Amino acid sequence: MSTRLTPILTKFWDHPQSWTLATYEDHEGYDALKKALGMSQADLVALTKDSGLRGRGGAGFPTGMKWGFLPPPDGGPRYLVVNADESEPGTCKDTPLMMAAPHFLIEGVAITSYAIGCDHAFIYLRGELVHVYRRLLRAVEEAYAAGHLGKNIHGSGFDLDVTVHAGAGAYICGEETALLDSLEGRRGQPRLKPPFPAVAGLYARPTVVNNVESIASVPPLLLHGSDWFKAMGTEKSTGFGIFSLSGHVTRPGQFEAPLGITLRELLDLAGGMREGKRLKFWTPGGSSTPLFTDEHLDVPLDFESVGAAGSMLGTRALQIFDETTCVVRAVERWTDFYKHESCGKCTPCREGTWWLAQILERLEHGPAGAASRADFDKLLDICDNILGRSFCALGDGATSPITSSLQYFREEYEAHLDVDGCPFDRDASVYFAGSTSKETASA
Repeated sequence: MSTRLTPILTKFWDHPQSWTLATYEDHEGYDALKKALGMSQADLVALTKDSGLRGRGGAGFPTGMKWGFLPPPDGGPRYLVVNADESEPGTCKDTPLMMAAPHFLIEGVAITSYAIGCDHAFIYLRGELVHVYRRLLRAVEEAYAAGHLGKNIHGSGFDLDVTVHAGAGAYICGEETALLDSLEGRRGQPRLKPPFPAVAGLYARPTVVNNVESIASVPPLLLHGSDWFKAMGTEKSTGFGIFSLSGHVTRPGQFEAPLGITLRELLDLAGGMREGKRLKFWTPGGSSTPLFTDEHLDVPLDFESVGAAGSMLGTRALQIFDETTCVVRAVERWTDFYKHESCGKCTPCREGTWWLAQILERLEHGPAGAASRADFDKLLDICDNILGRSFCALGDGATSPITSSLQYFREEYEAHLDVDGCPFDRDASVYFAGSTSKETASA
């Protein structure tokens, strides 16, 4: 059994009133803000750079470097926007964080705003999460009442207002420039870059856009120092992160651990595969990342190692699928999602995801002979025409499960050609060759 958990953002989630200001202040809450207000803005940015903190929203871009991209102050406003539009299938770390301990985010917003010279910050939340929206509003209200937000915070002369904005519900608004357009009241669609948000973001002013977990990691980082932070994780992927295990595991949930932990260790913590089944495939970073199989159980879950193995760490949304799952069915459902959520702005994504969905539907639901082996090449050709050619990363993400599943499970695709519907509805075991690693994870 691995003991590599590092409960930091999750350390008091089991407290009966974990979301309140009183509980947060009992666990060093807002001590980091008071420390930050006694430091210079340049020192705060330098400390964040030195820590190696990388964006926890999927791209893994160095957080301190992003802050440093802002141009010198010109007397006008600059903004911090927190991307809380968590909506990719399998991704579920920011929502429980905001529900269980929203003040981590609020304090991180205050520190980051002070560091970049911002006096009005926005938290853009997915609109369907009404319960989270109410909890955030209450946390902001508590922070104002305690003097952690508002005018002349703790006598420092620093002013900060925080607005929690509920979006209308669109996956595309997780893309930072589409989020900014939505926040301004426009239809959420990606902007042409450059200019980048650091130069012309919200209301055409310098803007930093960061993920919830990235900002929530700032208070413990500042309080305990960059050396403490770098002692966890790997050399290039420092610190801790929340790993979301869902699917066919005995105890799904959130596991906070250093970057570089493996799926084998996380499965031990989660009680192994459900009902003793064998691991078949999994996503290391959500449905937009290329699939892994049981061959990859011991790949360190950090940005570099996962990339070298052919996928992306993404949001650390580990969706686990056992031998009873049809990979074609799973990929078809993901592709339907991307087709539905495409904003339609660019042709490769708008048309490409539609055609991908048509072919996969024929394979999964059509009668025998409706699809052919030529469709596999057609799928790959369409993916090739989307990858790197769409306006934003939504199109790229839609191709990942298709190309990777064909790489690892082409025989399973072929098994769909000569039967009506899905062969897994008859006998799932026939189409699973078994473990290719020396030791298969099981309960």
